[in-house]
Amino acid sequence: MTFIRARRRFGGAALAAAALTVTAPARTAAAAARSDNAEGKRLHAFFDAEWERAARDDPEAATYRGDHRYGDRLNDQSAAAIAAREEADRAALQTLRRLKRELLVPADRLSYDVCAYELEQRIRFQAFKGYNSLSLGSDGGFHTELADLLDASPKSRPAEVEQMLARLAAFPLRVGQEIALMRDGMALGWVPARPVLDRVIQQIDAQLPADPARGPFYAPFAQLPASVAPAEQETLRAAARSAIAGHVVPAMKRLRAFVIDEYGTQAPPDGALSRYPGGREVYAAVVEQQTTTRMSAAEIHELGLQQVALLRGEIDAAMRDARFPGDFRAFIRYLGGDPKFAFASGDALLRGYRDIAKRIDPELPRLFAELPRTPYGVREMPAHLGAGKAEYYSEPALDGSRAGWFNANTLAFRARPSWTMETLVAHEAVPGHHLQTARAAELKDLPAFRRAAGYAAYSEGWALYAETLGRELGLYTDPYSRFGHLQSLIFRAARLVVDTGLHAQGWSRQRAIDYMIETVGEDPDYIAAEVDRYYSTPAQALAYMIGQQRIVSLRERARQRLGERYDIRRFHQAVLDQGALPLDVLERVIDDWLAGAATA
Repeated sequence: MTFIRARRRFGGAALAAAALTVTAPARTAAAAARSDNAEGKRLHAFFDAEWERAARDDPEAATYRGDHRYGDRLNDQSAAAIAAREEADRAALQTLRRLKRELLVPADRLSYDVCAYELEQRIRFQAFKGYNSLSLGSDGGFHTELADLLDASPKSRPAEVEQMLARLAAFPLRVGQEIALMRDGMALGWVPARPVLDRVIQQIDAQLPADPARGPFYAPFAQLPASVAPAEQETLRAAARSAIAGHVVPAMKRLRAFVIDEYGTQAPPDGALSRYPGGREVYAAVVEQQTTTRMSAAEIHELGLQQVALLRGEIDAAMRDARFPGDFRAFIRYLGGDPKFAFASGDALLRGYRDIAKRIDPELPRLFAELPRTPYGVREMPAHLGAGKAEYYSEPALDGSRAGWFNANTLAFRARPSWTMETLVAHEAVPGHHLQTARAAELKDLPAFRRAAGYAAYSEGWALYAETLGRELGLYTDPYSRFGHLQSLIFRAARLVVDTGLHAQGWSRQRAIDYMIETVGEDPDYIAAEVDRYYSTPAQALAYMIGQQRIVSLRERARQRLGERYDIRRFHQAVLDQGALPLDVLERVIDDWLAGAATA
């Protein structure tokens, strides 16, 4: 969420503007002009006030952005606080609508429209009380976020560490609030699927070792910087151990007991939204939210089938290039069993990812006119997330004070053959998530909420598009890594089929698993975790290929319109330099850029 994150944070995306009526600014550079009249000043004062409200109402998101003024708080999920936020959203939209849009310059009109639609979408989702109660997911939720939040918190002064201690002490209240919301959801017929809750219990157990000092909650306190005096360090660590044992562990055990003894007894065997009260309406809304388009579930399902067929042909060609005599399944078995593709340890896997990143970095200026200044790194993800967790990206602070990170699952080194790695680094790090996110954060002339925007169709679409740039960056030079890239693409195409199949066409969990295994060739346990993710974050998996396809079509449009004047670096700059946008708005931005470039 741009101002305030969606209730179901693990769903990932900002609420999106599928039907925005906007006037895109003629320029796509960061230095877009602001309205300097009274109306423009009122608009930006409104943006600033809403940004401040976001920090107060969502202090956890503020921490991730690098704003630590409320670093001693967790989000208030009481019914009263949620009602107050909902009322504030309605009041904010009324305030925005009183401004005279016609007096604004085009750049400010775009920001006005994006803000208005986000508020409209948040208000729309207020009606989905049952859906909003689902705060536990197979891919994470509030129960897995505390350790990450502490890790993202500053620790250079004792007062900052004391803020972290306050968050530990606040966790039991948060758990109680979440349980109350889940009970409200139960009364409305909304409980996550049994396979999802089974994974939630595993996630809780992984965070509760016999010695809390060896668990994820203590890890952020274990290595405090030298700026904290040694005596103070030990005092703070002792306080952390006490808070974990006295507050966090009992709260997690309470949550675990609730899930097993109460919540889980009402869990359905699968989590298709069509099986919940009002679920079809919810799914239509989240499809629009996640894709930022008006595509129906049926249209997306058909697109997925078409893309699977197309990519299967390219995969067959890669197998021929490898001179492999067998079929797809046999090729998968060969790739999974040949030791030349395997890693001996998690450390070796981590080094492999880092080596790929180092190879990509010097090639980027050939495709990008401007690169972000904020650095990124490659690190192992927390062990409590388990071997089934997919690699992911952690965004930098908005002010650049914290780097971006590609998080590698070193526990899963046996399931990460080398031929899968190049396309994954391109997606999660550069030129994928890090390049796009860090570049947006540095667009200082955009309002802060635009710099922090996170439309899944744009951000995941860009990251999947970034994978397709691999050959131009010196990747995929052998048929095996090329196959790995194509498998990544067909995986995203199959998601279009399976997500819509589950939630809109009555597919069973087993049918979805069987289709993914047959189409993608991945490990059955990994595929089962993926399908359970689609229960937890419906429609989010649609964003990748929907967004990638739109960017590819815009690139081809630019190539045809500009002819010899086409420069891929300028195209990428045009795509990136307004920050994340809904896809229809991005298309208008590119069309305006093309109109100017064609006459220049």
